[in-house]
Order: sequence, then structure tokens, then C-alpha cells
Amino acid sequence: MSASRAGRSALKAAKGPTAAPSRTAKKPNPGAASSRHTSPPLPKRANPHLLNLNAAPGTQATHRVPPRAMTILGVSVLAMSTYCGYLYTSYRREVAQAQSMAVPEDVSDRYNHTAGTFDADVEMSEKLMRLGAKRRELVQRARGDVLEVSCGTGRNLEYYELGEKRMVDEKGRAGVRGCRSVTFVDLSPEMVAMTRTKFEKLHPGFAGTGRVEFRAQDARDVPPPPRPHAQGQGGQGGYYDTIVQTMGLCSMPDPAGALKHLGTITEPQQGRILLIEHGRSHYDWLNRVLDNLAPAHADRHGCWWNRDIGQIVQASGLEVVEEQRWHFGTTWRYVLRPRRQ
Repeated sequence: MSASRAGRSALKAAKGPTAAPSRTAKKPNPGAASSRHTSPPLPKRANPHLLNLNAAPGTQATHRVPPRAMTILGVSVLAMSTYCGYLYTSYRREVAQAQSMAVPEDVSDRYNHTAGTFDADVEMSEKLMRLGAKRRELVQRARGDVLEVSCGTGRNLEYYELGEKRMVDEKGRAGVRGCRSVTFVDLSPEMVAMTRTKFEKLHPGFAGTGRVEFRAQDARDVPPPPRPHAQGQGGQGGYYDTIVQTMGLCSMPDPAGALKHLGTITEPQQGRILLIEHGRSHYDWLNRVLDNLAPAHADRHGCWWNRDIGQIVQASGLEVVEEQRWHFGTTWRYVLRPRRQ
């Protein structure tokens, strides 16, 4: 045997026997391979709500707005634009009218003519602004001998706790809650008369005790309370323990001077002056609206609604204990006391 033939025999022996092809093995079907062929899967979208831009035309769902909905939308847009145009036109007309008016600074006499309709005029706006809850929270803090200036038609009457009660606070300190006496003051005699009528209906038992008074008087002229029932929670006579005023600085001819005087008749140690007022806003755009319409509003309602309440309080010299604002900054709440020397 030649060397080459011997080498091939050794190599075949090393590889082992070769298996014969099976007669039962299926022959490849070229047609089946072509039938199993499919397009590659689309990549998974990060947001399933996005449309698949690679999809074949006509496979994407279309959403059509019903004609009725389009009609309603169009009519609504037209109505809103018409209403906004009407408001703007009315605003421009009222601004022009307001700027041409010569209104005095003192408009307090307007309340003599509006006393009968005042409650109806402000009822809805106060409900929308939830001023009733804010009045309640403020007035229920009144203690001892109480003075309410700019009492108006008596919109705070239902919130007073009349009659003193001994109490112990959360720190274990003894004190007194409730009103020993109440004095109501307003520049308008018609307003004071309405307050008296309401009070006698709400509190008939307290009305005949001699501990309630009604005066048509300027707040700058209110004297200290008479001594028989004015001892003050700090032990001194001739002072009010609490002074309440709501929505009054806007109609006073000299609001800073009135506040300064009230500080002189407030009990120096524990006495408080409680205010809710409306005035200038946090925002310049709203202040421009208030300024533009202020003369007409003051002439009609007796109220300068664009006064800076913060500046008035600062000019009075009183000390600020609490301050809070709502309604874009136009509603101000203050707790004040006489400044301690």
C-alpha cells in the first residue's frame, strides 16, 4: 500500500463511521419557507398613545368630531367673545364716566340714602367671598367692654357672645370670655337705627340691661366708656377691651386719624382692635382697575375701595399683632393694639 493511501485510511478511522442518510427524512420544501416568511415586528413604542408612523396607510384609527359638537363649540366661542367684548366696552365707558366725576373725599353721607337696600346690595358678594365666616371668626374674639365703630346695618350682631363667662385657657390661665357691654357707633343715623332694630330682635334679653348703646357719631369723637362697667381686663377703668371695625376705613374721611384715636381708648395691656377691611391688591393690574372705577364706586356706594389699608395702619402708629389678606390681597384682616412705649 502506498504511503498516501495508508494516510487516508488512518484519517477516516480517526473520524469514525459516517451515518448514512435516512430514507424517511423530509426533503426541504422551498414553498413552505416562502409561506412562513413574515415582516419584522415593529419596534415597541415608548408611548402607546402615539401614532405608528411606519404603519401601512389606512391602518390607523381616525377620530372625527361630531358636527353637533362642533356647532356647540362654535356657538360657545362666539358667545364668550361677544360677552368679553361687552364687558370691555362697559368697562371703558364706566372708566370714562368715573374719571369725569368730581367726587369729594368724604362720601359717608351716601349711606343715609342706601341704608334700606344695603344688606341686599352686599349679600351675594359677601356669600361668594365667604365674608360671613371671616366676620364670625373675628367678632367672636371680642371680650369685655366692646366698641364697634362703622357698625353699618349690624351685619356682625349674630356673632357676638354677650355676657361674661369665666374660663381657663390652654395654658391654664384664668380669664373672662364674652362681652360685658357693647357700644355701636356709625356716622349714619339711618344705619344706627337699623342696627338697633336688629339687635333688639336678636338679643331681647340683653337689650334691656343697660349694657348696650347706639350712637350716630364720628369714630374720632368717641369718648372712653363710662366707668360703672368699664374696668378693663387689665384692671384699668376708662378703656375699651376690644374695638371692632369691619369695612369701615373705606368710608371714613380721615381713616388714619380715626385709628389713632381708637388706640387712645383701647386698654393698653391686653386691649385689641380687630379689623376686616377691603382695599388695594397685591397686583398692579387689579389696582389699576380699582383706581379707574374708584370715583364712580365711591359716589354710588360711599366707599373708596382703592385705599391702601397697610399704609393707613402704619400711619396710625398702632402695633400689628396679626395680619392676613385674601381675594388677591383686597381683603385685609388686622389685629392691632396700642404701641407699647
